[in-house]
Amino acid sequence: MTTPLSMYAGEIYLQGMSGIRPAIGTDPSTLEAAAREQMKPEPFWYVAGAAGSGATDRANRAAFDQRRIVPRMLTGATDRDLSTTVLGTRMPAPVITAPIGVQGIVHPEGELAVARAAAELGLPMILSTLSSYSIEDVAAASGDGHRWFQLYWPHDEQVCLSFLDRARASGFTALVVTLDTWMLGWRPHDLDQAYLPFLTGEGLATYFSDPAFCAGLAKAPHDDLPAALMRWLPMFSGTDHTWEQLAFLREHWKGPIVLKGIQHVDDARRAVDFGADGIVVSNHGGRQVDGAIASLDALPGIAEAVGDRIEVLFDSGIRTGADIVKALALGAKAVLVGRPWVYGLALGGQEGVRHVLRSLLADLDVTLALSGHRRPDELGPEDLRHSRAE
Repeated sequence: MTTPLSMYAGEIYLQGMSGIRPAIGTDPSTLEAAAREQMKPEPFWYVAGAAGSGATDRANRAAFDQRRIVPRMLTGATDRDLSTTVLGTRMPAPVITAPIGVQGIVHPEGELAVARAAAELGLPMILSTLSSYSIEDVAAASGDGHRWFQLYWPHDEQVCLSFLDRARASGFTALVVTLDTWMLGWRPHDLDQAYLPFLTGEGLATYFSDPAFCAGLAKAPHDDLPAALMRWLPMFSGTDHTWEQLAFLREHWKGPIVLKGIQHVDDARRAVDFGADGIVVSNHGGRQVDGAIASLDALPGIAEAVGDRIEVLFDSGIRTGADIVKALALGAKAVLVGRPWVYGLALGGQEGVRHVLRSLLADLDVTLALSGHRRPDELGPEDLRHSRAE
């Protein structure tokens, strides 16, 4: 039998007998404040900030707070199995690292550190197109780890095809297409500091290492950054795609395709009609549309409508093991986690990411056990209560 994920607590207590305490806290509510002390204001707010007034970000957290777990007793939950398979990827728990861009502004090793930590824990990593390291370098760091590739769909077919070919050749098994960020949301923290890391070349390694992208330049990107940026910007931003255009991706990517950013039931149904293998119910962590519906509020209706025909994943607002339990109970097959491990990256590089993820997994295992469940698939809406009158 495998060692329970909750045993990470035992490791911490045993180290405490030798006077060793965790260098990074285990309380997720303290991670953001600790990272803020460590990071410069510009990159911190790029990670922590939200669109507009922050209403969507707050709604994400409020949606979790408004739901309460109803524990059951005497269920024989001593032995548990949190493992699951999503899109052909076997994982020890229904947790995936979200595609966070430009990680080099958080820590010099950025995506390389995250790839190593995720691979060590057996968790899939989703690599953002806006990476500080090339697709190939991250794949090498990941080794035998599970890895998916997130696509910010370029408005250049040859560059898009090159990205897909490179990802496939580098062992990325699923394609995660982000739909909600074809232009940047109104982000006051970044605007007030006039901070956009891409304008200094940060986070553009996928493009700057790509032969199709560089073929459109007279000089290498680092020899003429302004020209490279002028080629990149209209390729990344400003043009929305259509449902009909998804056929292009299906034609050129033979593995599973996941559509990220779904918030409406009708869009979930269209994803099924298109033939998507999965969707991510997500509002981009509150970073795109101010005043949007909380992802957790969108999840139940979407899961009920299409959950028997497509893999439904969840993103936006996950901070604790209890949050994961709630998302699974409402119909998610697995969750994407972002900001918590990014703060861990800022505080301790690879070891910081590993600690935050192990803490989250242990918290999930403890919460699942003490609520009376042995496996994630035992959870359902009946295990939750809403804390306000409906």
